[in-house]
Amino acid sequence: MIELILLGLVVGLLSGFFGIGGGTILVPLLLLLGFETKIAIGISVVQMMFSSFYGSYLNNKKGTLDVPMVATIGVGGFMGAFLSGIITSNLSDKSLELIFLSFAIFALVRLFLKPKEHKEQKHVNRLILLVIGIFLGAIGMAIGVGGSMILVPILVGFLHVPLKKAVSAGLFFVVFSSIAGFISHATVGHVDFKSGIIIGLASLFGVYLGIHLKDRVDVHLQRRLIVTFYVIVVTYLTQRIFF
Repeated sequence: MIELILLGLVVGLLSGFFGIGGGTILVPLLLLLGFETKIAIGISVVQMMFSSFYGSYLNNKKGTLDVPMVATIGVGGFMGAFLSGIITSNLSDKSLELIFLSFAIFALVRLFLKPKEHKEQKHVNRLILLVIGIFLGAIGMAIGVGGSMILVPILVGFLHVPLKKAVSAGLFFVVFSSIAGFISHATVGHVDFKSGIIIGLASLFGVYLGIHLKDRVDVHLQRRLIVTFYVIVVTYLTQRIFF
């Protein structure tokens, strides 16, 4: 119980600060504690519902959430996430971990290669945004990360969205994908409800701290911290899979 509560606090803090669903750090930690990969993914999906709803509420109050921008991607994420449970069921644990590692490497590379923020935000066809959402919802929720892990680098690197705005949008996207993902994973029996609810409730306090911390740090420091975070995740997964 104490371990699960501490996990929730840490995951919530990182979720609010980095705009991620929490699974990016929760899934590796649950694997470290001995949970099976698919159960760890199911628990992560439950936690993401708690952190994304509360975090998006706080971001909206602070005026950093651009709802119209992410709504189309969010609808796509909701549609795609319904496939996540089926995808997870038909892949081996190692395959899921390799996909997780690929997501982390992509996110790291995009952030590293695009350190400069652009003054003007690009306008993209809504159909393209919908397709991006479907892909991220399906694959992201299949590995328990919600999709924001990739969405934030896409928004910053390709669409020139300011980082703080992108972080808020990334967390809001998880609201859509986590609801559909939860239904999908619960249907195929991947959800440990008790552990997920304990971690989810504990994460709410962490999210509160993360959101307030995010809005007080310099954007360049936040970027360096995000890069450092992904380096740690990539290093851990590489060691787990290949060594």
